[in-house]
Amino acid sequence: MTVSATQGVIAFYDTHPINEDEILAKLAARGDDLDSLTQDKLKDFDQDHYGGTEVVDILAERAGIGARHHVLDVCSGMGGPARWLAHTRGCRVTGLDFTQSRVEAARRLTARVGLEQRVDFVHGDATAMPLPDTAFDIVVSQEAWLHIPDKAAVIGQCARVLRPGGTLAFTDVTLSASLTPLEESRLVAEMHAPGVAWTARYLELLATAGLSVKTCEDLSAFWTDTLVKRLAMYRGLRDTTVAKFGAAHFDAWDATYAFFVGLFTAGKLGGARIVARKPD
Repeated sequence: MTVSATQGVIAFYDTHPINEDEILAKLAARGDDLDSLTQDKLKDFDQDHYGGTEVVDILAERAGIGARHHVLDVCSGMGGPARWLAHTRGCRVTGLDFTQSRVEAARRLTARVGLEQRVDFVHGDATAMPLPDTAFDIVVSQEAWLHIPDKAAVIGQCARVLRPGGTLAFTDVTLSASLTPLEESRLVAEMHAPGVAWTARYLELLATAGLSVKTCEDLSAFWTDTLVKRLAMYRGLRDTTVAKFGAAHFDAWDATYAFFVGLFTAGKLGGARIVARKPD
């Protein structure tokens, strides 16, 4: 990624309403003992994607994740899905993310629930992964590549680090209709989402990388409903967001996310879940 694109996404997630402090505050407010935290308790607040652990389970099922696998979670954020996969599937998981604050939070939260022996996190760029060839059985990612301009590079890197016969399973925001120039510019400037792709473009890039598509599911209707609720959830975090980042930041975030959700309700943005396989 370019320096400017990277810095924009890092700033976006450094000041995200869902963060380590907010998660721990919610747990404490519920009465959970933070010194004896379990992943079954943490899961209620650490899944920063669309649909909670239920969709992680679906992705794991589609990918065929089992205890024998070493899984790479690309753009792993604070590590919620990585921990859940290790906890429920018994696999080993490595998370990769280039926002240092997210990587550090992921490591701390993972240690709190005693999963650090099976879950680790690497700071790095998804388009130039600091990881060896053919090191992983399965690669997963959720709602992250909208932030990456070079979609071919991230798919190429996923193919490189997959072992022969390995599986790539990911979800991402996709185009459902053409955007206006103003909508495109707002997505770039406010959501740091340059060049959101059509689903067909992902299928082309997977083929170019030598991966064969097994399934492709349209998530647009489900995500539209989920994101309307997610906007309401973010608005419910006003007090903690203002306390940490200030009222001006909350107001700007609210306007940005309302615009983003509006593109879904207008039928211009949607989503896809795609599973592809690397040849033996």
